[in-house]
Amino acid sequence: MELTCITCPKGCTLTIELKEGKILSIQGNGCPRGIQYAENEILHPVRMVTSTIQVIHGIHDRCPVMTSKPVAKEKIFEVMKEIHSLKVEAPVFVRDVFIHDVAQSGADLIATRSVQLESSFSNEKK
Repeated sequence: MELTCITCPKGCTLTIELKEGKILSIQGNGCPRGIQYAENEILHPVRMVTSTIQVIHGIHDRCPVMTSKPVAKEKIFEVMKEIHSLKVEAPVFVRDVFIHDVAQSGADLIATRSVQLESSFSNEKK
């Protein structure tokens, strides 16, 4: 099996020899990080999840969000299902936490942008 290491700009081509789900050897790495990357990618692959959520009464209809840490690949569809069901009201602030432990992944879902309240709605609330 071959992987391209993405831990540094070199982009080493890693050759991984597997037998019955176990790593026998890793070759082609230009640094020790390549070995760690291959082991993680084969044994427990994780990804940061990024998306957007619906914002009600905001100057933008959507707010970008991401997980606070990488999520196991097998949890990504569950995380996305929870994200797509979420609607929040403006204002939204960067680093607001919308869902703690989203899809029981161990990661929180956080805002990566602020969304102000639409001016017509802010006047009504005064």
